[in-house]
Amino acid sequence: MIRFENTTVVYENGSVGLRNFSATLEKGEFVFVVGSSGSGKSTLVHLLLKEIEPTGGAVLVDGEDLSCFKRRDLPYYRRKLGIVFQDFRLLRNKTVYDNIAFAMQIVQATNREIRKTVPQVLSLVELHKKAKAYPGQLSGGEKQRVALARAIVNKPPYLIADEPTGNLDPDTAWGIMSLLEEINYRGTTVVVATHAKEIVDAMQKRVIGLRNGTLIRDADKGGYSDER
Repeated sequence: MIRFENTTVVYENGSVGLRNFSATLEKGEFVFVVGSSGSGKSTLVHLLLKEIEPTGGAVLVDGEDLSCFKRRDLPYYRRKLGIVFQDFRLLRNKTVYDNIAFAMQIVQATNREIRKTVPQVLSLVELHKKAKAYPGQLSGGEKQRVALARAIVNKPPYLIADEPTGNLDPDTAWGIMSLLEEINYRGTTVVVATHAKEIVDAMQKRVIGLRNGTLIRDADKGGYSDER
């Protein structure tokens, strides 16, 4: 599980990313983190990726305090995380297949494992017919599906998605959210930082609401701005 314990982040310019934030995300949950720009969503994501350090409190993943990790530990920790960004971050000079295979090569998977697993993941995201295409030949929704496939190909227990539908049209966005839900049903803990109000309202998952770095709501099931 993931636990934030009175977590505070104050940046060098004095702005507050999070203030005394506490929450526990259990194994297998699907959690939306919502709030307007500057609310603390991205700070929370960067903490989980260990790209920034808390200035107070702690962040624990599977019982381990991330502040205790040394630089050499990071590659092993980040193998637990599948990460999806709004801007896809695909390798332009590699095909769809090779973008996904590259994630497995990093963790030193065998060629046999890669040949078996990559087609399975491509089928899950419905891109098996695009395996030889390059990112420049794909639509925005297809690029995000490749990013999702790359994020889950090593079967991480946690998937962190930062505004995964931000650059997509509504129909395509719903397709991506359906995929995230399917991935969650298969056992992966999914955390989605988003401002997509209609999606959050419709899906009725757990919602953590932030405002100016402060927790204002934690509802087991609810919409974007419900105060239940």
